[in-house]
Amino acid sequence: MTDHPAIRVYLVDDQRMVGEAVRRLLSEEPNLVYDYCQDPEQAVAGAEAFEPTVILQDLVMPGVEGLSLVERYRDHETLKHVPIIVLSSREEATVKADSFARGANDYLVKLPDKVELLARIRYHSTAYRHLLERNAAFAALAESQQALADELAEAAEYVRSRLPAEMDNEIAVRWDFESSTSLGGDAFGYHWMDDDNFVCYVLDVCGHGVGAALLSVSAMNVIAARTLRDIDFREPDQVLAGLNAVFPMEQHNNMYFTIWYGVFNRPTRRLRFGTAGHPPCLLYHAGQREPERLVATALPIGAIPGVSYPVGETTIPVGGSLYLYSDGVYEVQKTSGDEMSLDEFVDIIADLRDRGEGVKNVRDVVAEIQGRPTFDDDFSLVELKFS
Repeated sequence: MTDHPAIRVYLVDDQRMVGEAVRRLLSEEPNLVYDYCQDPEQAVAGAEAFEPTVILQDLVMPGVEGLSLVERYRDHETLKHVPIIVLSSREEATVKADSFARGANDYLVKLPDKVELLARIRYHSTAYRHLLERNAAFAALAESQQALADELAEAAEYVRSRLPAEMDNEIAVRWDFESSTSLGGDAFGYHWMDDDNFVCYVLDVCGHGVGAALLSVSAMNVIAARTLRDIDFREPDQVLAGLNAVFPMEQHNNMYFTIWYGVFNRPTRRLRFGTAGHPPCLLYHAGQREPERLVATALPIGAIPGVSYPVGETTIPVGGSLYLYSDGVYEVQKTSGDEMSLDEFVDIIADLRDRGEGVKNVRDVVAEIQGRPTFDDDFSLVELKFS
């Protein structure tokens, strides 16, 4: 209706002289179009074709009662919100109440004064146009949100497709990944670099959306393809420094990422690791409830150029289990309103290990704690068992 005059008045009255009288009352009003229907049987079809901003509906007509037409308008998909002013020859409270109960917006005794009639027509037409504009804006917003949701879902599926398959050899790997509703920037990976060295890592890009997902996949591809020049990927400090040089935040829409990167040497069973702003990974010894928290504190990747990254080192015992994760697994709001702590998450892992349950059960426990199945951040959890 944006191409139509601002006011479109549609009168339904069986008396032609009333139709002519109303026409004359409205004839000098600028930006107003008037249409008249004498046959009540054609009223609904005529209104649908005319697209009024207000309907003037006579109350008493032969063949079809005026209030029956009011109900028909309200049941019609395109007319149900059009303002209706009932015109009656009587000023009766019960008739007014019945008119409003059946869907009328206003009530006038005909023929009203020109000033009053125009004032009410302008008022109802303006309100109706505002309603149409709001509905159009909401429809456009819903369409945009759906397009964004589809885009995020597609990006989340792409990230998932880049994650490695689970493993069942001397290092058994299981993982659980669930993208948040707004798509976080989590990614993880693991692979044998050679016969003796096994690489595992998890990273988390700041922020949400497709941009964060793209940066995480880019970093994951760099590590998987070993495309950093003059870098020994068996050395965590070199890898983190190389990533920091390649992904400065000012060149990536001010996004940075945290990462935990470890290299397990099979002959010595030594695990050397570096941490760039990421939470500590958890190493559980067989039969022990309290894990060793593996962290070598340093700034996130991309935050400041030229940062050095310390290397931590530990021994992986036979039967040990290593858990890599992002902060989305524990930074959730509990039903009590408090935020879950890392210590509480560590206890969840320990409890599940005591019951012989694995990584696939953790998300259900955390979801129950927060009282809903969806997460505000990506949920990434990787379990590595060393035989």
